[in-house]
Order: sequence, then structure tokens, then C-alpha cells
Amino acid sequence: MKLYYLPGACSLAPHIVLNELGLDFQLVRVDHKTHQTEDGRDFRALSPFGYVPLLELDDGSLLREGPAVLQYLADLRPASLLAPAHGSLERYRLLEWLAFLNSEIHKGFIPLLYAVAAGKYGVEAAKPKLEQRYAWVNAQLAGKRYLMGDGFTVADAYLFALTQWGQAPWLESVYKTSIRFDGLEHLAGWYGRMRERPAVRQSLQAEGLR
Repeated sequence: MKLYYLPGACSLAPHIVLNELGLDFQLVRVDHKTHQTEDGRDFRALSPFGYVPLLELDDGSLLREGPAVLQYLADLRPASLLAPAHGSLERYRLLEWLAFLNSEIHKGFIPLLYAVAAGKYGVEAAKPKLEQRYAWVNAQLAGKRYLMGDGFTVADAYLFALTQWGQAPWLESVYKTSIRFDGLEHLAGWYGRMRERPAVRQSLQAEGLR
């Protein structure tokens, strides 16, 4: 398998999951300015919108969209319990989390990541909403080690990849904004546990992140 990625992008989530599962894969970096892959291809020929992550399977099939990639990877090793069994209520709880993260957290960051285009008022409107969503996540983590209980799932990998954006020094230095954990003790504890996971450290190191 090949995982096409941008350092620190949402593709960090499947990168973490691949390492968590111990799967054999190749990382292929994409240049966000030229849309060229490090092996010399036009990434837009593979992913028309130029988005990562993109997972290329051994038979050449391409799988796009982070939530779909995460579930596919988890299902390669069901015994890992990174995703609950199909048909179980817990599986739908996982889908619920992935949908929330995709629509409320991931999309919520966009005005902050593209602050120049969004403008001052776009950022001022987006940041409080995103902070409210994180406050809700914090409440859901009360009494839990991970989003769905004691066990790590692909939803945690996705949330971590997104939450990294809010902790990045460049976000505050360039756009004068960040997402802090002040008063969010459950979220802060979860974030610390995530950073201690070997698969997370391995992925961060491979992508040149702190």
C-alpha cells in the first residue's frame, strides 16, 4: 500500500493507524504547491481535488476521504479493535464520531488555516465555534481514556491529527490564533496519552513534526 500525505495534514490520521496496525506501507509525500508527488507524478491525476489522504492499494485501487480510509485500514485487522464490529451499535457510534470530526472539527479549522482568504471576520466567527466544539469533546472524554472508552480507535487518530493544528506554533505566529486546552482537562489528558503512543511518535517523527 501507498499513503499519499502532506506533513501535518489530516493524512496524519491514517499514517498513525498504519503504524498502530504494523502494516507494510510506503509513504509518498505530496508537494502542496506543485501538486507533484515525490516519485514525480501529478497528484491531481490520482486525486482530482488534490486532497490527502489518498490510499493506493496493492492492486492499484485508490481510496479517498479520510473516514473511509480509516475504516478500511481498521477492518484489515479486526482483532485490533480499532473499529467495532460491523452491525454493532458501537460501530455506529464510531461513524457518529467520524462524521462529527469531519464536519465540525475538520471543517471548523479551515477558516483558521486559510486565515488570509477568510479574513479577520471569518476567523473571529470560526474560532469561538471551534472552541465550543472542543469543549463538547472535552465533556465526552470525562471518565474515558479515549473517545469511545478505554480502547484507542481510528476516531482518536483523526481527532489527534486535527488537534495538532491548534497546537502548532506557526498557527499562532502567522495567524495570531490557536486552540488552547485551558480548562479542558479531559481533552488535555487525552492529548497527552495520544502523544505517548508509539505509533503516534513514530508518525510524527516520520513527517518531521515535533
